[in-house]
Amino acid sequence: MGWSQGLFRALYRMLSKEVKEHVGTDHLGNKYYYIPQYTNWRGQTIREKRIIEAAKKNEIDYEVGDIPVEWEAWIRRKRNIPPTMEEILKNEKYREEMKIKSKIFIEEGKLLSKEANEELLPPPVQTEVKGHASAPYFGKEEPSATPTSTGKTFQPGSWVPQDSKSHNQ
Repeated sequence: MGWSQGLFRALYRMLSKEVKEHVGTDHLGNKYYYIPQYTNWRGQTIREKRIIEAAKKNEIDYEVGDIPVEWEAWIRRKRNIPPTMEEILKNEKYREEMKIKSKIFIEEGKLLSKEANEELLPPPVQTEVKGHASAPYFGKEEPSATPTSTGKTFQPGSWVPQDSKSHNQ
């Protein structure tokens, strides 16, 4: 941002009654500001704003995680109260603990699958479904290859669709 653009912004803030209130700074150096709702010189009501002044000035330099999740939630109005440094550090510690626990869980899962592959665990028992009413061959020893019908009068190819005229009437 050039010095002329900064001068223009400062002049605009003075004329528009925009008061930027510093709310906090995160551990990465980003500064967060709150601008309350105000009426400008034309009588228009401008709603409140929550803005960030980035520590890294270039957009290209930003990566995922450069803005803490708690501050991003405040900027996007998902939370009303800005986060404290203690809250951010507590949540960061919790996330690190979860990463460690998930790594341990994955390692244990690999060990269990390795044991199953080495047949240290017994193979799963094959079960056969018999006598269940929803089975397609209920009451029969094995399914038959020939198609059958529950109706005694069914003849293959005997069904003929109705005329479209009589169907609509």
